[in-house]
Amino acid sequence: MQKRVLTVAAHPDDEVLGCGGSMARHVTDGDEVFVIFMADGVGARSSIKRLNNNELKERKQAAFSACGILGVKNLHFLDFPDNRMDTLPLLDIIQPLERLIDKIKPDIVYTHHHCDLNIDHQITHRAVMTACRPLPTQCVKTILAFEVVSSTEWALESEKKFIPNYFITLSCEHVKKKLSAIQAYDKEMRAFPHVRSAENIENLMKVRGA
Repeated sequence: MQKRVLTVAAHPDDEVLGCGGSMARHVTDGDEVFVIFMADGVGARSSIKRLNNNELKERKQAAFSACGILGVKNLHFLDFPDNRMDTLPLLDIIQPLERLIDKIKPDIVYTHHHCDLNIDHQITHRAVMTACRPLPTQCVKTILAFEVVSSTEWALESEKKFIPNYFITLSCEHVKKKLSAIQAYDKEMRAFPHVRSAENIENLMKVRGA
């Protein structure tokens, strides 16, 4: 039976780093996959007054390219301020997200772990949990949290570290698609042995898979 799957990511690149292989698996299984990006991912790198619109366009284009490699075509951008989502009332974040979720009507939602170091990741998690609260009309049956390398493992509270307890089997093709998709975000990648290198992203998949 076809499922409707939604990934809610704080920034373009989090979706591939967090669950790109799973998204590719859902597509090949015949599921319909959607992605919502909460913030632009580049705005915090310069003064708001001097924000380079070309950077914003490049990051969005990278998102379309990466998701296209995974087979995902349904992308939505809420354009909240990058690494400043904590400056907004939570309700102002939840309401537009909730409207999109009501429109998409996903069965499964993937999003960030709640104790991630990045503030936008934390707030995205809170917004998703609120928007997907178990009301009588709620369509979401499953919520899964993913890890984002160079952020989730840097959580400050050791007792709340990301400890996976749900695993999805990926084929070699799914792995190849994820590794290819992250190259669309080449400006966000780092050289080995940095944890955000292609080699170590593949290494993490092997560890989790084992």
